[in-house]
Amino acid sequence: MKKSNDNKRRVTRRKSSVSEARTYAEIGDFWDEHELSDYWDATRPVRADIQLQSEESLYAVEKGLSDTIRRAAKERGVSPHTLINLWLQEKVQKLKLGPGRG
Repeated sequence: MKKSNDNKRRVTRRKSSVSEARTYAEIGDFWDEHELSDYWDATRPVRADIQLQSEESLYAVEKGLSDTIRRAAKERGVSPHTLINLWLQEKVQKLKLGPGRG
């Protein structure tokens, strides 16, 4: 039976990982807590074709708030980026509905 959740898929033997993780989710957790610059000598050049479908905008966030967002995201098993986008989508939806409409 094939699992549909990509985060839970097993890493194949052919893939190498500085983190020595067994799943993609574990790899993500490792890099959430570590800096690439600490492992730069273990990297190698690769070629990748990437197609981005979204636009990013950066906004300054108070450090204490950022720390809270990181903890909340980790508790929910998502990235801070994903959590912020979900929260903002909810807020914008409420604004669109207006007072007394939802």
